[in-house]
Amino acid sequence: MTEAKIRLYVDQPLGAGQAVAVNADQANYLFNVMRLGKGAPVALFNGRDGEWLALVEQAGKRGGILICDRQTAPLRLPPDLWLIFAPIKKARTDFIVEKAVELGAARILPVQTRHTNSERIRQDRLQAHALEAAEQCGATFVPEVADLVSLDRLLATFPADRKLLWCDEAMVGQAPALSGARGQAWAILIGPEGGFSADEQARLRALPQVVPLALGPRILRADTAAVAALTLWQAALGDWA
Repeated sequence: MTEAKIRLYVDQPLGAGQAVAVNADQANYLFNVMRLGKGAPVALFNGRDGEWLALVEQAGKRGGILICDRQTAPLRLPPDLWLIFAPIKKARTDFIVEKAVELGAARILPVQTRHTNSERIRQDRLQAHALEAAEQCGATFVPEVADLVSLDRLLATFPADRKLLWCDEAMVGQAPALSGARGQAWAILIGPEGGFSADEQARLRALPQVVPLALGPRILRADTAAVAALTLWQAALGDWA
């Protein structure tokens, strides 16, 4: 049987023989843009049941039906890692969300800091970017993109048993050093382009679960810092080894 070249997220149960209805946008993509016809294979995932090979049963202009044939990959959960970041310019915020999904973040949390450039986000649009990234990178899990919350509020309710990796610009020039136990809950915190304010820095240093981290000899842009920190964490404590 021909393997599917198209992956699609569906918010429906998946299982052997399960019929899956596609909406108008998905139908347009599958049947008009990609020109799939009856019997064509499509890889489906829903973030819960792994990946399934499905075959086109009905192809219409405004909808269609796919039938699940067999599971091609189990559900693969990422490590218990959150990415917390201050939103920046639109395209670069999109980039951070996309790379967080590809690099294996389990949850993505935008935060408002004193120097955050963007005072609001479109949570639904960022969640759609996360979904598209999961489709492209072969993930079977789609992380939640939370709505924007203030850093003060986040820290006030931050779990005591979750380590918080703070990418501290004040440590620039020091070599990155990260240690800990695999399987432990972590979060990575990336600051805004203007850096954290003095009171935010003081509050972070006072939290017992905070682990400051240097990201090398140069100050990185926020989007670059997110990728660098996620990569360092995955290589040391995540599911890359």
